Amino acid sequence: MGAVLTASDLRKGLKLEIDGEPYLVVDFEFSKPGKGQALYRCRLKNMITGAQFDRTYRSGDKFNAADMEEQSMEFLYKDGNRYTFMNTSSYEQIELTEENVGDAINYLTENLVVDMLLFQGRPIGISLPNFVELKVIRADPGIKGDTAAGATKPVTLETGFVIQVPLFIEEGEVLRVDTRTGSYVERVKSS
Repeated sequence: MGAVLTASDLRKGLKLEIDGEPYLVVDFEFSKPGKGQALYRCRLKNMITGAQFDRTYRSGDKFNAADMEEQSMEFLYKDGNRYTFMNTSSYEQIELTEENVGDAINYLTENLVVDMLLFQGRPIGISLPNFVELKVIRADPGIKGDTAAGATKPVTLETGFVIQVPLFIEEGEVLRVDTRTGSYVERVKSS
């Protein structure tokens, strides 16, 4: 069980446990009417389902911090819709479903180290590094005569993810991609 918190501990980014599930405070506003108790308005997001709702707390309210833990895990392989990760310190292996992995499937390559989020010891998702390097496996040549500044074309990366890149990118090149936005950052110089 996580630590007991009061409303004065509330802040953006705090993880709470409500009815046995972990919630993240995504937005927070404090107000103190002239008379009466302070009010703490929060927008909460369920860290398992993604559902969001607003809730207002008063200064005396108490709740539990979510029992969360992050572990450094290395992605080993995909088998069907199951993804296998290994704890980099204990070598214990954990399987996640495609649903648990979410959009991260667009960036997972063998041996990529990620942070796995555990709630009460149960894996609920992963956080990627901000940037990953992925190889282009399919790139159509740029259209001749298309020299407009900022013109882009789609390419397919080794994970199957398709992104828009500048026309000069070719098949076989390695690109740095921002996992927060899913966008091309730069070409990585090949060794």
